[in-house]
Amino acid sequence: MTEKSLIDADQKKIDDITYNYNVICERIAQAAIKSGRNPEDIKFLAATKTVAPRYINHAISLGLSYIGENKVQELVQKYDSYDLNNCSLQFIGHLQTNKVRQIIDKVDLIQSVDSVKLAQEIASQSLKRGTITNILVEVNIGREENKSGVYVENLFDFLQKISRIDGISVQGLMTIPPICENKDEIRKIFKKMNQLFIDISAKKLDNIYMNCLSMGMSDDYYEAILEGATMVRIGSALFGARNYY
Repeated sequence: MTEKSLIDADQKKIDDITYNYNVICERIAQAAIKSGRNPEDIKFLAATKTVAPRYINHAISLGLSYIGENKVQELVQKYDSYDLNNCSLQFIGHLQTNKVRQIIDKVDLIQSVDSVKLAQEIASQSLKRGTITNILVEVNIGREENKSGVYVENLFDFLQKISRIDGISVQGLMTIPPICENKDEIRKIFKKMNQLFIDISAKKLDNIYMNCLSMGMSDDYYEAILEGATMVRIGSALFGARNYY
């Protein structure tokens, strides 16, 4: 490509992100109102896997307040390039215990805690730094063997175990539902997840705060909000198709 072509492609990408951001915000607002809530009640997190910092920072300049990375190495490589003055960086991918120390002082929330061992390591690394790390517990709502997350039937016991660990604070639940093309079926899954969220909140467990229900991505965030999501994680609908590596 010529230099002019590269500049034109870059500007088109910027323009597309601007357009997509406004469309997503409008749809989030519509879904929130339809679900009986205020648009401000829903947090829009941009999933930034493979996205260059220039485009992430453009989205932040539009008003985006939350970004989430899936891979530790990528987060660390891009960290100094993020504009985080008015934006929260979170970790949303599968996290290995031996990589916790690389991100513990960089993120505001870890959304994918699914084992006591991982919770203990996050707590240990947090206490070394004199801080408490906010986490979400990942729920495997579809009981899919190829996915991470705590099974529904084990969730309450799991929460009781990690509630006793100093150095972490459980702020809610996260899920990645099974692939489902039928909107009615996906809404049933999200509804089940929201009922879990409500039931756990009612138990008022020590150190367990149901402030965030993170569910819904590019293809189904509207339905997730209708069924109670307080945060949606949107990547390709904002930044376009990904070039995975």
